[in-house]
Amino acid sequence: MIDYSPLWKTMEEKDISQYKMIELGIDRRVLDSLRKNKNITLLTVEKLCKVLDCEPNDIVKFID
Repeated sequence: MIDYSPLWKTMEEKDISQYKMIELGIDRRVLDSLRKNKNITLLTVEKLCKVLDCEPNDIVKFID
């Protein structure tokens, strides 16, 4: 299972709100998908990493 809880923790640590993410070019639908732990593209993961200046492991983890 895909879990995006690391993303929310990373955003909190970097003091970046969902509103700020939208301002930085992350679509609202993507944020909604992330909240629901739905699949996103690797291109989106790359964009999130650039916006947050982090690594993929700071955004997503996999749970058996």
